[in-house]
Amino acid sequence: MTQAERLELLTAVRTGRLDVEEANARLSEPTGGDLGFATLDLHRKERCGFPEVIFAEGKTAEWVEKAARRMIEAGQDCLVTRLNPAQADHLAIHFPHAEQDRLARTFWLPVPGEKAPPIGNVVVVTAGTGDLPVAQEAVVTARALGASVELIVDVGVAGIHRVLRHRDRLAAADVVVVVAGMDGALPSVVGGLVDCPVIAVPTSIGYGAAFGGVAALLTMLNSCSAGVCVVNIDAGFKAGYVAALFVRRMEKARRTANAHG
Repeated sequence: MTQAERLELLTAVRTGRLDVEEANARLSEPTGGDLGFATLDLHRKERCGFPEVIFAEGKTAEWVEKAARRMIEAGQDCLVTRLNPAQADHLAIHFPHAEQDRLARTFWLPVPGEKAPPIGNVVVVTAGTGDLPVAQEAVVTARALGASVELIVDVGVAGIHRVLRHRDRLAAADVVVVVAGMDGALPSVVGGLVDCPVIAVPTSIGYGAAFGGVAALLTMLNSCSAGVCVVNIDAGFKAGYVAALFVRRMEKARRTANAHG
């Protein structure tokens, strides 16, 4: 329900044209999201703090366009992930003012208007350059959710001095996202250097015995560093989303404390 629709509903209650029970029922109905080929969850922002994100993989360019258009018409920020080149080109024609990141394979079109300044300090780290597409997906996602994000690239364990050079930046982070393929060892190293949550993202980068990221996934799941948690293979979106939820909750707690202080 858009803001205009909500105001119209409240006006109907105030003037007596609609009773409270019926208005409450209408507010609870996830209306307007049925597109035939998809049913958008237009109430997700109210429940979870951020609108539904469109996963483009497996969809036609026209389906992605129509889903994005409905999100925009509903007055919601629109984030699309895992775009292929044809989908990205199609969206660029129909939404030329949107932000696209071809490396991250994302489309981002926020609701017009002044945005709050970014919050928290999320640091995204890659073991190698080949991990950058997944890492950039995490960066775009976390920024879309309002987090402040910085990126540290190509500091894998084969040259351990490279990550140690960034020890102060890592220590200052609220959340660290570590993206690594091959042996997947970097999250354990980072987890031993910081006192914040470390979100490990295994990537499908690696030779045959890496099994498309399964080897890195198992290494991360068996990390000896207690502060490491793990998302799925190549799941940069999931890592960025969870990292942003961490800093949003921290910001909410800080504001509550200040209000009562």
